Amino acid sequence: MLDQDTATIEGLPVFWRSAPCAAPPALYVHGVPTSSDDWLPFLERTGGVALDLPGFGRSGKPARFDYSIDGYASFLERFVAEVGLERFSLVVHDWGAVGLALAQRMPERVHRLVVINAVPLLPGYRWHRLARVWRTRVAGELFMGATTRAGFKLLSRAANHRPGPLPDALLDAVMAHFDHGTQRAILRLYRSASPATLAAAGAGLGRLTAPALVLWGEHDPYIPVAFADAYAAALPAAELERLPDAGHWPWLDHPPLVDRVGDFLLGP
Repeated sequence: MLDQDTATIEGLPVFWRSAPCAAPPALYVHGVPTSSDDWLPFLERTGGVALDLPGFGRSGKPARFDYSIDGYASFLERFVAEVGLERFSLVVHDWGAVGLALAQRMPERVHRLVVINAVPLLPGYRWHRLARVWRTRVAGELFMGATTRAGFKLLSRAANHRPGPLPDALLDAVMAHFDHGTQRAILRLYRSASPATLAAAGAGLGRLTAPALVLWGEHDPYIPVAFADAYAAALPAAELERLPDAGHWPWLDHPPLVDRVGDFLLGP
């Protein structure tokens, strides 16, 4: 049974889902351009908490918010205090990597860590083609303003390993909330994150000594699989599993991944 909750954190409305969990609860952090909808099968398997980040889904999208790695890390610090997560596991995907910035602020509170095709907070990453458009002023705004469901569907053809595009349910969930506020959040987030900024944001990954699992769909058109190895090398207690039959959202191509995450989070 999943619960839905809302609260106002420093004036910003926040939406999240939760389910009971016997182990330390998992905090699930989604990426761009999705929401906590990504994590529904995981919450049903493991319990825990999955929020809509500011700028996405059903949470507030104020112009004044700091849509950057540090801004999200500070917000998540306030969020875990609001929902009473003293000790928790962390599961991140894509731009959910901002959760790794939170973890570096409080490594002693992280029970277990799962990294799934996450934006590299590591040296050497160069943004993919679409991100380079978003990072370019005027061109990014024009591209965002022209994005339709049909266009997003077309762009998503390479995102999963099975013949694309992404499933209609995911496309519908994204477009239901793809308003001006979300478009602004995406542009600001990408423009805040140069390759040097990304590398600096992960400088403390070595302090995350909790057991970690790096899961990576090898057919990811946005993030080269070499960064799966780099994350596994940066995290002291990590194991790596590559999924040769999966893309950027690897659980869509490989549904058993949900159980793999569950076994890892809830195991001894």
